[in-house]
Amino acid sequence: MSRVLVPSKSPYASILGFSRAVKVGNFISVGGTAPIDDNGKNVGINNPAEQTRQCIKTIEIALKEAGATLNDVVRTRMLLTNIDNWKEVAEVRGEYFKDIRPVDTVMQVSKFINPEWLIEIEVDAVVQS
Repeated sequence: MSRVLVPSKSPYASILGFSRAVKVGNFISVGGTAPIDDNGKNVGINNPAEQTRQCIKTIEIALKEAGATLNDVVRTRMLLTNIDNWKEVAEVRGEYFKDIRPVDTVMQVSKFINPEWLIEIEVDAVVQS
């Protein structure tokens, strides 16, 4: 079975040795995606909604490179440093996924590598073979 790696533009990718997404067969896994733009800059400081939107934009690009779209997403995981931000984050998630309706997990974590990040999002997708 072939393995396709979608590179990450994160400044941490080369240090940690990770891809943004990996496709094996018809399964695609997109790892913890932080609110970083294409230039490696943090987006939406102190704004969970804006950070969520940036994470999903980055995920959408990675999925496209792997041959998928947001319509192929079957699971999302939203990791927040403050669970009280869940409503703001959920509203943005709903803008993208309300009709797709993948399963979801929302959880609080103590912190991320970068203290300005309020959220990271992971997704799994399945494409038709």
